[in-house]
Amino acid sequence: MALKIRLSRGGAKKRPFYKIVVADARSPRDGRFIEKVGTYNPMVTVESGLRWTLDDERVKHWLSVGAQPTDRLVRFFADRGLIAKVAKAEQTKQPQPKAKALQRAKDVADRAAAAAAAAETASAE
Repeated sequence: MALKIRLSRGGAKKRPFYKIVVADARSPRDGRFIEKVGTYNPMVTVESGLRWTLDDERVKHWLSVGAQPTDRLVRFFADRGLIAKVAKAEQTKQPQPKAKALQRAKDVADRAAAAAAAAETASAE
């Protein structure tokens, strides 16, 4: 049985509240879970101690058993020192212009350089 440590959404519309739960990976997001190990309230300020509550011992236990946390919880657990920080994935290459656009840019630069050279020779005379 594949275990996940994930957020289960509760609360009212536009007022989210999440439980941090250990659940079977195949169960629905807000469905049956094995154990509740904490809460997350995004409506509270970051400085407040009530934003995250967590039972560190139970989280360590479930991690040792092989439960896989979601990406959001990996970041939070790393901040709490429960797991090692994960390096961010490398950024993908930025898209480059196609050949015609590169040629047009080169032509514009060449014309600008020629105009600058002509202006320089005209001012020197």
